[in-house]
Amino acid sequence: MTFSSFFLWLLVFSVFFVNDANAFTGTYGVNYGRIADNLPSPQSVVTLLKAAKIKNVRIYDANQEVLTALKGSGIEIIVGLGNEFLTEISIGEDRAMNWIKENVQPFLPGTKIRGIAVGNEILGGNNRELWEVLLPSVKNVHSALQRLGLTKSIEVSSPHSEAVFASSFPPSACVFREDVVEFMKPLLQFFWQIGSPFYINAYPFLAYKSDPEHIDINYALFKKNAGVFDAKTNLHYDNMFDAQVDAAYAALDKVGFGKMEVIVSETGWASRGDDNEAGANLKNARTYNFNLKKKLAKKKGTPYRPKTKVRAYIFALFNENLKPGPTSERNFGLFKPDGSISYDIGFTGLVPSSAPSSLLSFKDLGFQDNVRVKISTTIITIMRTIFEENVNSKILKSIRDQIDLRRLEKTDDRRNTVHVVGGGTAWTIPPGGASAYVYSTKASTPKFVIGDILRPH
Repeated sequence: MTFSSFFLWLLVFSVFFVNDANAFTGTYGVNYGRIADNLPSPQSVVTLLKAAKIKNVRIYDANQEVLTALKGSGIEIIVGLGNEFLTEISIGEDRAMNWIKENVQPFLPGTKIRGIAVGNEILGGNNRELWEVLLPSVKNVHSALQRLGLTKSIEVSSPHSEAVFASSFPPSACVFREDVVEFMKPLLQFFWQIGSPFYINAYPFLAYKSDPEHIDINYALFKKNAGVFDAKTNLHYDNMFDAQVDAAYAALDKVGFGKMEVIVSETGWASRGDDNEAGANLKNARTYNFNLKKKLAKKKGTPYRPKTKVRAYIFALFNENLKPGPTSERNFGLFKPDGSISYDIGFTGLVPSSAPSSLLSFKDLGFQDNVRVKISTTIITIMRTIFEENVNSKILKSIRDQIDLRRLEKTDDRRNTVHVVGGGTAWTIPPGGASAYVYSTKASTPKFVIGDILRPH
């Protein structure tokens, strides 16, 4: 091959195959599932995500209300092309084009759609017909994006479950199932050509639940433990999450794609479960998600791939009360349906929660009552200034609308109780009843504004 012909081939390859899209620019993301009938509005969810500083999100469809709410938020999202569409999409590129023009293109560029997940946990699943149509669907979606000039900004992928592996312990022994390999290898070949990573749903919870007698719960929860030694690689693992990620790398190695990046598309821990679901409780869920969040924030790799920082999407944002299956399936949420936190790992909910908090109160810090009132008043003055100066900000208006009238502090003398107006004319009557307060009989008529302070006379 002459130099000129090689250069021409390289140019053609770069135009038609190389994909510069990176759907996951951070290390910590969440899955926003919505199999429920009691969740906050998408607008409120965006407020919640921004308050939690979560910038990477996956959804399992391309819900237009969600995509509209995310417009201008800066949050990067992967949308899902559901399993039910794959047979149709596999027929031809025009079917994929129609889907993209209806569900993706209209929301660009305001909504940062960074990826399309084609199907979910197809290979290794029970529907063999979908195994056959997965790769054609992936190719048609990519081809349609290419025609629209979107391949540099939108990644094409397909997440897998652990069911694609024949074994995964120790990590170096992991291999793909024989019946899966014939479908997996050509799929990996195409993803390698377009620069897409390998997405895996990795759940130490499910592994522990299936064999609690032989798996150390501390190993599954990132707590101090003896760990596991992999004799083949001479590597030591002090947590199961890293082991599961490296098992995926080992399987990819064995089929010739060892340099492909592994991203965890789902991981989490259930806060409730049935009697036979070992480990499914609030304490373990908090421990797992708190320690995982801390680990991902370090932006480090695994023992087998120390220079490739681990990225993961947590499952899930909310408990989903309509999900079928065991109780655990409905209790993976970091947040409850009302927007309060399920447990404290450092996030702030839309409403106060009864979940134990690690935050210190003014009283914990040793401030006297009069100092605490002054601090509270100062904070409210600052908040009011921010609201007034940013009256046109959709984000701040959304936050404002979520704030109720809250009692900031209470001393032993109820007449020193301070209240602040949070939105509209609604407010909360403190314990003891309304009759003890002069202003309580007048609250139905005056108009209050954000930041006004009410003090009983």
